[in-house]
Amino acid sequence: MEDSSPDFQSSIQQSLQDIALQMGKPLNEVAAEHLYQDARALLNHVPHEPLTVARVAGTLLVYQVQNTEPDELEWFKAQVQQCSSDEEIEELIESLHRTDAL
Repeated sequence: MEDSSPDFQSSIQQSLQDIALQMGKPLNEVAAEHLYQDARALLNHVPHEPLTVARVAGTLLVYQVQNTEPDELEWFKAQVQQCSSDEEIEELIESLHRTDAL
């Protein structure tokens, strides 16, 4: 599915800014665009749905806002790049939110 339309991109970027504001860490347009582009770059090796771009960008935002250790961010990026489908990427993101995985 095509996810590079200007409407889709601006919608994701606005959502990232809204989420960041709710988290008490406002995000400017340039930073939101950078997160969106980072997410697209991480997904360029697999066909993916637009929602997957949004979820990866949102996960990158959370890592950034929470000042996560650089090693953890690099781990996440490496895991995404090892996935062979957007389904696997979705499962990876879901697993990050499961407390029972510990």
